Amino acid sequence: MQDNNLVIEKKQTSKTNTESNKIINKQHIKGKLTALERINLLFDEDTFEEYDAGVVHRCTNFGLEKKVIKGDGVITGSGLVKGRLVYAYSQDFLNFGGSLSETNGMKICKIMDMAAQNGAPIVGMNDSGGARIQEGIDSLSGYGEIFQRNVRYSGFIPQLSLIMGPCAGGAVYSPALTDFISIVDQTSYMFVTGPDVVKEVMNEDIDKEELGGAEIHSSKSGVANFIHNDDIDAIIHLQKLLAFIPSNNKEGIKKFECSDSIKRSNSILNHLIDSNSTVPYDVHLVINEIVDDYYFLEVSENFAKNIVIGFARMGGINVGIVANQPMHLAGCLDINSSIKAARFIRFCDAFSIPIISLIDVPGFLPGAKQEHDGIITKGAKLLYAYAEATVPKISLIMRKAYGGAYIVMNSKHLSSDINYSWPIAEIAVMGAEGAGKILFRNMDKDAYDEQIKLYKEKFSNPNLASSRGYIDGIIQIEETRFKLCNALKNLCNKKEIIKIDKKHDNLPL
Repeated sequence: MQDNNLVIEKKQTSKTNTESNKIINKQHIKGKLTALERINLLFDEDTFEEYDAGVVHRCTNFGLEKKVIKGDGVITGSGLVKGRLVYAYSQDFLNFGGSLSETNGMKICKIMDMAAQNGAPIVGMNDSGGARIQEGIDSLSGYGEIFQRNVRYSGFIPQLSLIMGPCAGGAVYSPALTDFISIVDQTSYMFVTGPDVVKEVMNEDIDKEELGGAEIHSSKSGVANFIHNDDIDAIIHLQKLLAFIPSNNKEGIKKFECSDSIKRSNSILNHLIDSNSTVPYDVHLVINEIVDDYYFLEVSENFAKNIVIGFARMGGINVGIVANQPMHLAGCLDINSSIKAARFIRFCDAFSIPIISLIDVPGFLPGAKQEHDGIITKGAKLLYAYAEATVPKISLIMRKAYGGAYIVMNSKHLSSDINYSWPIAEIAVMGAEGAGKILFRNMDKDAYDEQIKLYKEKFSNPNLASSRGYIDGIIQIEETRFKLCNALKNLCNKKEIIKIDKKHDNLPL
């Protein structure tokens, strides 16, 4: 009899394993990892501790009481990522479609609270069909509780989102409230309302990919900061990103061993950058040349390409870099670039990451569309972010800084700590030709040419700004890395001296 029971048990176990393998294969066929595989890939081996693995839902509506699965569609826990404590949740699409239930939401909220209490980053791996419809308001309350924690812990611990499957309706707002969003191409999408609703209400025919796929959100909407080929690529990249950000807002400026000499010459830039301010160049060449080990982790690479943002190390210190990109829109500031850079600056300031600004900006992008879409308010976001930031702020004007864009891009007038320029820099209200059309328009050609020449002599260099104390030093191109690293080292103990007593500011949203 005992042997027969063993045979029956083995058959049942074999059947269960076969069914489980079939379900897992469905996920793999889609090009996706399972929730557990994602967890195992993210965390250092044998360090992940799962919590609430036995939790089940409490719903008895529409026959749901007949389907009870331990864990309730989400894996939560903590462990080490490259030796650092990290908390995470991974939605399990293979169980209830990863849908959010009351108890599922409670698990996520609990792990977020634990991350905050222990001062560690929280990672959310999103792969969910949305709210569990059978639970009605109980499911929606779960989303609300998660959103409240996203806001409460914003600027306190880093919050990182990986979109690795469907993320629709109310589910999209939690990732939107986090610091960085990574999205996997072809297998993931985000939208508030799906294609069927869009078709019914707006009479627009559009598929999921065109409406809210990875390409759309990484290049057009700017919702996603990173796009990845697959789950493995996304998780490996997340590990690299974590290396540049602290565990919480109290850690202070991070310093690491640096084998790359800060005195390394940057003379190669003399041959890569034309002194003619109208000739474009790729600012990535400058960034890669001056940072430690030539390594720069770019953020939002495909969105608002006229400004470049991302993380690097300089002299072993983690920094955030903001740089105008002459290869796109001549490096002009516009609505999208202002918003992109402003949010990045606020993240860096919240987590004590010094900001390096590389400036080559002719002004704000002109045009009726920009004005009608609110460039005044949107541009003010960037100005506000720079002025508000109290971390070490260092600027380098590379070739030109004109008009309001000069002021906005971390000028001395916005409490920048150290401002350098190259000898070829031009700092003025506008370029010579633009100024000539206003100041000298009634002159004959010879007189006009003479005045343009005088204008260039006065403003096509950084001398006037230097004489006013708005530039702390005119540095040679080849000593850029040394000067920036040295300034950064001297500012590491910077403290905010005056803090105005107020409830909060009123950022131009």
